[in-house]
Amino acid sequence: MSAFDPRRHPFRRDLAAEALRGKVTARRYAAGEVRQVAHAATPLRGSPDPLAPWTTEALFGELVTVYEEKEGWAWVQLQRDGYVGYLRAGALSARVRWVTHRVRALGTGLYPTADIKAPPFMHVSMNAGLAVAEMGSAFAKLEDGTFVPARHLAELDRFAPDFVAVGEAFLGVPYLWGGRTRLGVDCSGLLQLALHAGGIACPRDSDMQLAELGSAVDVRADLEGLVRGDLVFWQGHVGVMIDALQLLHANAHHMAVAIEPLKTAVDRSARLNAPLAAIKRLTAQSP
Repeated sequence: MSAFDPRRHPFRRDLAAEALRGKVTARRYAAGEVRQVAHAATPLRGSPDPLAPWTTEALFGELVTVYEEKEGWAWVQLQRDGYVGYLRAGALSARVRWVTHRVRALGTGLYPTADIKAPPFMHVSMNAGLAVAEMGSAFAKLEDGTFVPARHLAELDRFAPDFVAVGEAFLGVPYLWGGRTRLGVDCSGLLQLALHAGGIACPRDSDMQLAELGSAVDVRADLEGLVRGDLVFWQGHVGVMIDALQLLHANAHHMAVAIEPLKTAVDRSARLNAPLAAIKRLTAQSP
């Protein structure tokens, strides 16, 4: 039908984005409408089926373009990384608030008042986008009238200085296919979260990350010569080096975000006929 990757290009046989007219064939085209994620996080799926596997998660405050809404499902494209899929229409708000800050902590609460003893009514995760109306010394007041601890926020142009340290903060978080929060995360989701917190653009899936991030590093038989921040790829899996020897990755072996010697991971994968695919080094860490 098309050479375009449907994960990042909104097209089906019956419907496609207006921007793809003349590039893909569909029975009709739609310009789409911008909506904003109003739930703490909502899973994106490859089909409008509650039992379909997650492909990723959209976080609170993220903008999406909705091309179709039908039977409680919205077919959308996430604006941040371009990922296309289906999510529950009820997770979206037609009212779009201009995001001014992002959550820099692993997670934080939305409080009804500026009081740490008040019961928060929602928990939002790292990189969620918030519209701050007034910044106080202890709490920020959001445009919707709720409050967030000011220390948990960062302006959109302020980034974490060390994306690896961001990833390390997720140590022990459960492995979750398609996950992108402290409640559960997969390998490529962890890398994307960490890089986005560091102001570095990053696609969602490990094959995209392998193709688009960094420059190749020669892999020696003894695995020597690696540095903190090097990205280690297998077919369908990715991790990041925290030093010359140890790998941080969300993985199904530990069912968690774990740190282990790279050689241990390489040997285990080799026994499963899954050799290293590449090691990449980020040459420019800029937004």
